[in-house]
Amino acid sequence: MRHIEQIFINGEFVTPHGTERFDLYNPATAQVIGQVRLADELDAERAIAAAKAAFPAWANTTRQERIAALKRMHAAVVARHDELLEAIIEEYGAPSSRSAWMASYPADVIAQAIDALESFAFTLTAGAATVQMTPLGVAGLITPWNSDAGFICGKLAAALAAGCTAVIKPSEMSALQTQIITEALRDAGLPPGVFNIVTGRGDTVGETISRHPDVAKISFTGSTHTGKAILRNAAESFKRVTLELGGKSPTIMLDDVDLVQAVPLVIQAGFMNSGQACVAGTRILVPQSRKAEMEQALAQAVAAVRSGDPRDSATEVGPMVSAKQWQRVQGYIRKGTEEGASLLAGGEGRPEGTQDGWFVRPTLFADVNNQMAIAREEIFGPVLCVIPYRDEEEAIAIANDTDYGLSALVLGSDAGRAQRVAEQIQSGRVLVNTLAHEPKAPFGGFKHSGVGREMGTWGISAFMEPKSILS
Repeated sequence: MRHIEQIFINGEFVTPHGTERFDLYNPATAQVIGQVRLADELDAERAIAAAKAAFPAWANTTRQERIAALKRMHAAVVARHDELLEAIIEEYGAPSSRSAWMASYPADVIAQAIDALESFAFTLTAGAATVQMTPLGVAGLITPWNSDAGFICGKLAAALAAGCTAVIKPSEMSALQTQIITEALRDAGLPPGVFNIVTGRGDTVGETISRHPDVAKISFTGSTHTGKAILRNAAESFKRVTLELGGKSPTIMLDDVDLVQAVPLVIQAGFMNSGQACVAGTRILVPQSRKAEMEQALAQAVAAVRSGDPRDSATEVGPMVSAKQWQRVQGYIRKGTEEGASLLAGGEGRPEGTQDGWFVRPTLFADVNNQMAIAREEIFGPVLCVIPYRDEEEAIAIANDTDYGLSALVLGSDAGRAQRVAEQIQSGRVLVNTLAHEPKAPFGGFKHSGVGREMGTWGISAFMEPKSILS
């Protein structure tokens, strides 16, 4: 049993004022593996005060001083890779291919922030005016459980690169990962108060950060429901916000697609991070003319996906993060059949060979229309829907008929045609015949998928305001 009894404020580990204990689970066994003592409103206020006191000095650091700090952070995070990897597997249940990426990603995003900072234009010219990009102040960074360390490092690196100081509220469900990354960031030797990490509940610590008048900026990744609450809270003091929220991403298979090449991409897009990904391509749009052929190919591929022990190298889909999340996914699978959709693979219950963990059978529905709940609501699990379309125009209409707009995938043999379709999709990111990630490009969503952008120079700019000076 691991017991985490401290939070990080003003450059040191301290015992929180909060006294509530929160159980930590191994989702592959459903067994308690530790406890974390949660911070409360007073702890959040202390962290905000520390960040506010540290802001003037940090805002006046030079580009090279910030780069040097980020390089120390990068080295410190790299040094904890193996320990972080073990925590990701134990606490989150990511299978080997995903956990390896998740353990490397925190250092990678810091390196990407360094790259963006090296060429960032802090001073611009606009006609007769000089425009200075000015850091906003204290940034509240609220991160989710589905890539804990990566979100902490990515948001923090961008905020520090801009000249902001930060208060971070990570998910209480990821406390083991948070502890490792906090220790690494401490070892980087940043000035006290420049970053503070306060693990607590959203309705206490998160609420305090999103309402506090001394917090100038909120960067949140999580559910659309929580994002709306943060936006309302932020409005009271006109906080700037970046919200990366939910998704119901379409994967459009055009009628000229090569199934041998396309089907593996469809499966990877739908089941990435065990389906617990905001960008997951869970709506698969197929042409009516090839519907039977594509459904058969997809059903075979989904049936072959291994769901189970994350320590087994053959596993592609790990457990859901919690009992609540498992029950949510089971409920959607049940709802799909109640709505009249047909199961091509998977279904309710646990996969064969599993018993105690929060494992889900990789599931594929056919006979789905875009008005069904399983086609409109974010399930956040390995559940995919096949939706037929008559022609290219209808495919685009169905893809855009959603409250969300975070990511999309277009697959087709004619690259020019696929590109033209991609340009008509209402989404912050559209991939064409690839699942590649470009860290220099802006990332964020249209509609209910969020506000603002992260990554690259856009990610740094999100923590700054332009100031025009004329003389």
